[in-house]
Amino acid sequence: MAEVLLEYPQAVFSDDGKSYTARVCGAEMGGTWQGWIEFVPLGDGEPVRSARETTQPNRQDTLYWATGLTPVYLQGALRRTLRPVARPIAARVDPPHFDEPAEPFVVAGGTTEAVLDPFSVYQKGEALLRRQLSALAGWHLVNIIRKYDLSNVDPAVLGGRAPAELVETIISGVRSQPARG
Repeated sequence: MAEVLLEYPQAVFSDDGKSYTARVCGAEMGGTWQGWIEFVPLGDGEPVRSARETTQPNRQDTLYWATGLTPVYLQGALRRTLRPVARPIAARVDPPHFDEPAEPFVVAGGTTEAVLDPFSVYQKGEALLRRQLSALAGWHLVNIIRKYDLSNVDPAVLGGRAPAELVETIISGVRSQPARG
């Protein structure tokens, strides 16, 4: 059952000049305590309450939290209470159409398409090859390794490796094979 934990002696004023008495209320919530602030108008009007302002392990800690609230905090809480933020309702997202990603890109006839020839680029400099390879997605790197026979590791295993590791596999493979031309 909710209870008033602390009532502040100083009035809190809304932006339009209306004065309120602020009181921290609390209640047990599934083994912990939650705290919120009620603002009772001095004069005409209905009381208003904030959303939950705190969650604490127990009543004593909730009361302790309330003793630390400053007039500035209470002013902000009243402003939030009187002008709550409008949160857009999340749009419903349809479930995915597929349960897994597509197969790796393979050209008709069973050959793997590679977006660049690492041997050709390597002739212009290893640094250039590294830069160009680093800009590619992992699956492109796997396709390059497969097309140019730069590793005997299963493509499925290669697909699970980090792109930086795949770049090193390509560089090592290009260095170890004779120049092609």
